[in-house]
Amino acid sequence: MPSAHLRRKAFQRLVLCTLFWSLSFPAMKALALTQLAILPGAGSWFISSLSVLYRFALAGALLLVISFPEVRTISRREMEQGMWLALFTSVGLCLQMDGLAYTSASTSAFLTQLYCVLIPLWVAVSHRRPPTVKIILCSALVLGGMAVLVQLNVFALKLGRGEIETLAASVMFAAQILCLEHPRYAANRPLCFTAAMLLATAALTLPLVAVTAPSAAACFRAYASVPACGLMAIIVLFCTLGAFVMMSRWQRHVTATEAGLIYCAEPLFASALALFLPGWFSRWTGLNYPDEHLTLRLLVGGSLITAANVLLQSRWLDVKAGPRESLARAAQ
Repeated sequence: MPSAHLRRKAFQRLVLCTLFWSLSFPAMKALALTQLAILPGAGSWFISSLSVLYRFALAGALLLVISFPEVRTISRREMEQGMWLALFTSVGLCLQMDGLAYTSASTSAFLTQLYCVLIPLWVAVSHRRPPTVKIILCSALVLGGMAVLVQLNVFALKLGRGEIETLAASVMFAAQILCLEHPRYAANRPLCFTAAMLLATAALTLPLVAVTAPSAAACFRAYASVPACGLMAIIVLFCTLGAFVMMSRWQRHVTATEAGLIYCAEPLFASALALFLPGWFSRWTGLNYPDEHLTLRLLVGGSLITAANVLLQSRWLDVKAGPRESLARAAQ
């Protein structure tokens, strides 16, 4: 069981990790607009898959160079974990992207965050013990906050192709979080399996790029501008390399359930960044990408998600456990 200090430090690093992921939303949007101006006839599938390919390939290559003395001794089990993480990441991203074509962005955002419920359900079933009152309350606060943020219309919610694909993506993201703390991989070194995961994710995305590319030259022309390269550098360094290294290094010091709830703050951070970053990117790239505005739903939804994470770190509703229960909690 990690010490209280280590858990607090892990919580802080994972919040920063979530902030870095949130940065990818306005950055990827600006990058897509820049590339569509360069390649007006290119489809959204090509633009999206090419960005995923480059961001993971470049981040993996950088990590390989930075940590080569350690990565060169990568074990079979570290490679195995990296492959599983890459599979869950690439399949989840592809399902999420395709699902967006058949459902609204708000429904997609809400259904994606359902992994905060799927993870404690899996833990409850696998360990044959129900979630604590604290976890149930935190999950309810997060889902309520998400519903407010995305203006979810419960009466318009249906299970079509887009919704089913998005739910499947959420299952993949839940599996990714659970894979990071699987006891089989407890001794794995974070830098080693993260490098394998980044490079394997890029490799798994390559076939989609090949199928959707208008031409081989389009893969290079898409980045034939300084703003496009600059935006990709931000996405590679912060949203991919920095975020996934922190996730791999620090998630093991909290439970998968707690990690899932922390990561649900991503839409809140993305909404906050969208208040000013689009304007900055527009001035830099020359695009018309306006800032969003502060709304009541952002304040209310954000407050609910923030309250869930504050409650998660407080001692309120904690159950005092004996040695046997403490070991069971650590296994979560």
